[in-house]
Amino acid sequence: MIIREANTEDLEDIISVLKASLGETSSKKTSDVWKYKHVANPFGKSLVLVAEEDGEIIGVRAFMRWKWQLGSQTFSAFRAVDTATHPDHQGKGIFKKLTLKALELAEQAGDHFVFNTPNSQSKPGYLKMGWQEVGKVRTQIIPQSPFRFLQTARKTPIYDHGKPLNDLSDLLKIYDQRRLEEAKIYTPKSMEYLTWRYSENKIQQYFISSDQDHYIAAYLKDRGKILELRISEMIFVDQIGKDKIRKFINQLSSQYKANIISHNSLEKFSNFQIKGNFGPVLTFKNITCKSKDYEKFLEDSSWNYTIGDLELF
Repeated sequence: MIIREANTEDLEDIISVLKASLGETSSKKTSDVWKYKHVANPFGKSLVLVAEEDGEIIGVRAFMRWKWQLGSQTFSAFRAVDTATHPDHQGKGIFKKLTLKALELAEQAGDHFVFNTPNSQSKPGYLKMGWQEVGKVRTQIIPQSPFRFLQTARKTPIYDHGKPLNDLSDLLKIYDQRRLEEAKIYTPKSMEYLTWRYSENKIQQYFISSDQDHYIAAYLKDRGKILELRISEMIFVDQIGKDKIRKFINQLSSQYKANIISHNSLEKFSNFQIKGNFGPVLTFKNITCKSKDYEKFLEDSSWNYTIGDLELF
């Protein structure tokens, strides 16, 4: 078995392995989706490894590049995302071999750490390889009218991105400066990032509203009898922006009869909202962080993430 970095000629075989292993019920497996996630990413191209046997690709492991910032220091990180082993070759330890090789290459390149939110099936494997739990993702839940739980009809969401993104440079500059002053770990937001992450997303469509005072990206998540309006990103720096975001959220909730609204802003958007660690477990694997930074990354209170920073897409 050969473990090596993937190249552009491997894409068709990689997609085939993903489809064979994972199917397409949870997410689309196409070359366009792969290129969107792992090539067009403004943080840089992903680190992708494949396992090859007798000239055939039988496993794939992708580390998506990401940036986190703490004070003036920027950290080159990876999100452990797409991984698959062909059903005919399971039981050979391919997942572990690919992951350990990826960590080795990341260390050689001077990258700092890996983070992800694994499910209950994959988390034990990560923990055995040295990942550590930071804590469950913080979430705020805003219940809507109880009468909506009696409604079973669902409107098909119309995700209208509206006009192209306005120039939000002034808003993002102030927002970024405040994150710096908080001395917490956060993902710096740019026009390029917001366009890639939300407007041009090939996997999930978003409701988007923005102007010089605010930015918000949200979508509907159907949980069977419960319809969740999930706020992935909201950016504002004063009451004017906050009021515009609240108005947009209320319009969407009313139009689509959401049962609950979820977000993780520290700001209060309702007189009745439930705070808690309701999300998946955030895990962390150190690569080259110094001990003082490494210890801070393991403290849940040190992170100032958005749902959009951590949710799978």
